[in-house]
Amino acid sequence: MKNFTNLFSVLLLSASLAHGQKNAVVDAIVKEATENSQLEKLGHELMDGIGPRLVGSPKMQAANDWAVAKYTNWGIPARNEKWGEWRGWERGISHIDMVAPWVKSLEGTQLAWSPSTNGKTVTGDVIIVPDVADSLAFASWLPNVKGKFVLVSMNQPTGRPDYNWEEFGTKDSFEKMKKARTAQTEGWTERIKKTGYSSRTLPVALEKAGAVGIVTCNWSRGFGVNKIFSAYTKKIPTVDIALEDYGLLYRLTESGNKPKLNVRADSKEKGVVPTYNTVAEIKGTNPSEYVMLSAHFDSWDGGTGATDNGTGTLVMMEAMRILKKVYPNPKRTILVGHWGSEEQGLNGSRAFVEDHPEIVANLQALFNQDNGTGRVVNITGQGYLHAYDFITRWLAAVPEDIKKGIETKFPGTPGGGGSDFASFVAVGAPGFSISSLSWSYGNYTWHTNRDTYDKIVFDDVRNNAMLAAILVYMACEDPVKTSREKSVLPVNSRTGEPGKWPEQRKATRKGGLD
Repeated sequence: MKNFTNLFSVLLLSASLAHGQKNAVVDAIVKEATENSQLEKLGHELMDGIGPRLVGSPKMQAANDWAVAKYTNWGIPARNEKWGEWRGWERGISHIDMVAPWVKSLEGTQLAWSPSTNGKTVTGDVIIVPDVADSLAFASWLPNVKGKFVLVSMNQPTGRPDYNWEEFGTKDSFEKMKKARTAQTEGWTERIKKTGYSSRTLPVALEKAGAVGIVTCNWSRGFGVNKIFSAYTKKIPTVDIALEDYGLLYRLTESGNKPKLNVRADSKEKGVVPTYNTVAEIKGTNPSEYVMLSAHFDSWDGGTGATDNGTGTLVMMEAMRILKKVYPNPKRTILVGHWGSEEQGLNGSRAFVEDHPEIVANLQALFNQDNGTGRVVNITGQGYLHAYDFITRWLAAVPEDIKKGIETKFPGTPGGGGSDFASFVAVGAPGFSISSLSWSYGNYTWHTNRDTYDKIVFDDVRNNAMLAAILVYMACEDPVKTSREKSVLPVNSRTGEPGKWPEQRKATRKGGLD
């Protein structure tokens, strides 16, 4: 009898949606999001007031505490849930100056977890990793680095992104540049290989040989944009310098003009510190079934983590705020997870999956957003055979102007990584990515020094918050539990073997210490 009742409820719900009947809760979600949006205020407080959220840093802890306070103020119970420990590190001032052959302050920053210069300014000549015959020749050359800053990145032939060449250059000049760049890139890769080291181990070898600093340029193929990741050195600073200034140093060194650098890089080691996920909850009338919102809270710290993943965070916080106001008594419990250490391997969400099997087992759906500031344009079924049935039903309740442009693919293929929904997919739980259009995310804001508040497109973020809130409401109200039946995956064209579901991976619970 219960199954018949559920089926009748689903048919009734589907029929009402098909005939475009008004839904008071959906209307209230749209009204609240449109007329009382808190996104700009939240974005300013998080990105400008707190800043980047590197795992293990005081700013990450400050963000966790801020989120708990914000949820509490909205009447939503929230907690910081410890899942592990990390190397504690706090960024300070980076000041990088060329003092010879003339004086210029350079655009650059120390990499995450880089050693400091201990409150002093370090001065040294600049030298380039040479093109040697083999590792023996490199070992013979290695003593030359003592007391010097070493350039370890290729000097890019152009600082203009390809789209700029396509717009203004001739076809011949563009093709000529690309051909030369390809040859130069292959040559540089071979140059590093002949040292006997990798890009990861080379800085350590240079440090042991007496270099006073490592200088990189991880250009992101956009005007003024560099990727900012982590340092591999333990005692000397590693700094990344913008392409324009790195090229200046490289050319001067190559031509024998002997540039000299002053570098001061302040940072503090904070020991081993606890790491947290922030979890908030709106209790349902059926409290042991769950619908989840999901976004990682940590970031790299070249910028302020605005689009990776400040915008995803804002979407989920705003959706929770709205749902608490207009749908305070959901049928299923609504949870939101703000994950730590996604950037080092989905560690916070993987730990949550390990620590909360009762939630995973009773999860109706999880919606994760983590690829920039743009409107959601893609939702796939993540390989679940019947995802079409329920996701399409929930999307039918979303007003057309909110969901326009969204493409769906069912059953799709299960995501093995990329963001935190994959932690749930790996254990067969229905986790879904609501994926956004680009806004030049890959080149301009993903893990870069330009990932800042000014890149947020709040109209798009507002659209996504409404979408997330409506999907959660529909998933909560659905009388039928979602199916976890997996589709048969296609044959892997590379191996000829049948496709395999992603395997669960353990969280790294203690990191950054090796």
